[in-house]
Amino acid sequence: MNTLDSIAKPTILVVDDTPDNLTLVSSLLRKDYRVKVAINGEKALKIAFSETPPDLILLDVMMPVMDGYEVCRQLRANSRTARIPIIFLTAKSEVEDERKGLSLGACDYIIKPISPPILEARVKTHLAAKAYADFLTDKAAYLESEVARRTHEVTAIQDVTIQAMASLAETRDSDTGNHIRRTQFYIKALTSKLKNHPHFSAYLSDSVMEMIFKSAPLHDIGKVGIPDRILLKPGRFDVAEFEIMKTHTTLGRDAIQAAENSLGLEVNFLSIAKEIAYGHQEKWDGSGYPEGLKGEAIPISARLMAVADVYDALISRRVYKDPMSHEKAITLIGEGKGSHFDPYMVDAFLAIQDEIKAIAIRYADPDPI
Repeated sequence: MNTLDSIAKPTILVVDDTPDNLTLVSSLLRKDYRVKVAINGEKALKIAFSETPPDLILLDVMMPVMDGYEVCRQLRANSRTARIPIIFLTAKSEVEDERKGLSLGACDYIIKPISPPILEARVKTHLAAKAYADFLTDKAAYLESEVARRTHEVTAIQDVTIQAMASLAETRDSDTGNHIRRTQFYIKALTSKLKNHPHFSAYLSDSVMEMIFKSAPLHDIGKVGIPDRILLKPGRFDVAEFEIMKTHTTLGRDAIQAAENSLGLEVNFLSIAKEIAYGHQEKWDGSGYPEGLKGEAIPISARLMAVADVYDALISRRVYKDPMSHEKAITLIGEGKGSHFDPYMVDAFLAIQDEIKAIAIRYADPDPI
């Protein structure tokens, strides 16, 4: 036998305890298929569970020790052999016998004595069906992997785009340093603490928490539109300048909205980014800007950023102030409970203050030269 031909041919396993039957069936099939034989159920299972399982099994029912029905059960119970077509080849001709065989997972039931044309046709049909099923399975697996790959690419593009946009704003304000990274991880820690809280659990699903984490770096994107004379002023703003500075919330929301409009569809993480950019300067008591929203009228995402943003501003160096200690900043955050900040968020922030401090240290700005 030519080795290449045997590899290319499908393999048929014939299982029968009668040598004459094995010889007859093998002689009928050997021209077109590679044939293996087993004289009992135990040997059949050993071949089927090997590294090179057959493509189709012709299985006798009446065999000693382990009958064909039991062999079929074990083949179907094993994930490696569950999809191999099984054709019962037996002298048991009662309808109930056929029904039992098919109910166990056989794809066909041929009654002896064998009709060669019927056997050859049935084998060919079921091998073709298996080949098509295998093709569909492989195609589905390929498509699944391709979807996963492209989803990863899209996610990576989103992340890079967000970081690029956020970095653009950061380059306009050299004092902020690693502010974007720190606030992003403060929020991640805070949402992890709050996700089982009765006031937030319905909102803080894993997917929403991921979107908040992704979009948080865009909270100050509106600063790109603030004039240098104000944004880079080495000191505090006067009243007129502060009014201009306050517009960064609206500018940020509008810039993100424009990006969303260009896509022609609504994107969840950009919707959250708009909430954060526009609402992170609102205060719980209604004294913030741009709309003076109060309490739960302020989006949850914006309330989260308000706590993270203020804490980081307090511990960061600015041209007009030295950095504040973590302990003093935490005290001021606590004093803002119920006035500046959502009370529940303050409680959670104070509860994880050691984690917050560790994030601040991990992403600390380099010392000025």
